[in-house]
Amino acid sequence: MLSSKCSQGWFFGSMKRAEAEKQLLSTQNGNGSFLVRQSESRQDDYSLSVRDGDVAKHYRIRRLDAGGFFIARHTTFGTLPELVLYYSMHANGLCVVLKTPCICLEVPSTWGLSYNTVDQWEIDRNSIRMLQKLGSGQFGDVFEGIWNNTTSVAVKMLKPGTMNKKEFLQEAQTMKQLRHPKLIQLYAVCTLTEPIYIITELMRNGSLLKYLQGEKGKTLQLAQLIDMAAQVASGMAFLESQNHIHRDLAARNILVGAHNICKVADFGLARVIRDDEYEAKQGAKFPVKWTAPEAANYGRFTTKSDVWSFGILLYEIITYGKMPYPGMTNQEVLREIERGYRMQRPPECPELLYAIACKCWDAEEMARPTFETLQWQLDDFFADNSNYANTNIL
Repeated sequence: MLSSKCSQGWFFGSMKRAEAEKQLLSTQNGNGSFLVRQSESRQDDYSLSVRDGDVAKHYRIRRLDAGGFFIARHTTFGTLPELVLYYSMHANGLCVVLKTPCICLEVPSTWGLSYNTVDQWEIDRNSIRMLQKLGSGQFGDVFEGIWNNTTSVAVKMLKPGTMNKKEFLQEAQTMKQLRHPKLIQLYAVCTLTEPIYIITELMRNGSLLKYLQGEKGKTLQLAQLIDMAAQVASGMAFLESQNHIHRDLAARNILVGAHNICKVADFGLARVIRDDEYEAKQGAKFPVKWTAPEAANYGRFTTKSDVWSFGILLYEIITYGKMPYPGMTNQEVLREIERGYRMQRPPECPELLYAIACKCWDAEEMARPTFETLQWQLDDFFADNSNYANTNIL
């Protein structure tokens, strides 16, 4: 029996190896920090992940046919807690003695501001106190705010006339129900007078685009960049499963919190924008360089057009926020893509990542990967069996 493993602070469930490494290597965790998770490859087995200096090492925990568990065959245990207790006192072949359970980076966000907003979507704008301005976009400004003097929020203040109120509220009702750790949670709205306010959870590091271009972004290593891309793919895989189309996936619409946590924002808003310069497919505000050809030319937006945009997002991430198709106008981009042109691989981009991006840019929509596939490809980007410590010698 597993002996109430779920009550243990070290058991992290179905966490993937890449996520385990990110958690263990965060600044809150030190040498000997550890966690146990379900095996990705073997349904009934588990993995022990341990921080050893600046790396994370992984050990397979195998299940005995007669019951019980082992890492090395000569030392077996009846339960997972017994195994953890033993290796907390004896390394016995592990890289280090297990010291403290991994401290989890991400604090789950609440799904609403209070019980009042679960059904009451509209809130009094006087309950929001604006603090600092966080940024500006094509359709409005974003502020840090405080709701009811208790809760930190982000407030998107839309330019008057940007959206049809009725269409926006219909879209927002759908958006509020889309709940996933890698999606920005929509809390409430203020629509009774202009400007419309959109109230969401706060991500203090702002847009991924600005983050990549800033001082913190310049220090990001390849593994961190790939992990951020995988987080976006995770959020988009959820939207895909809900048959929800983003329509404007780009680094500017991904928000970054503490510890490089990334979440997808503004999913669905592009559908209800009223702006001649946006609606015109070659207008100044229309994101041609991020838009799939079938969407730009014929207005056919699907999950597969979102996948195309994700390929462009990969380019933004690996180049630390550079403009796609450098030196080309929107008209040139549309024309050249129709002729089969695709961006060349940036020098800093691994060939495998470029191959993933190129699949996203397949002219045949259905040949493009799903976001579910993209997520596991990025989660497993560095993964192979060599990442497991050799327990045969233990």
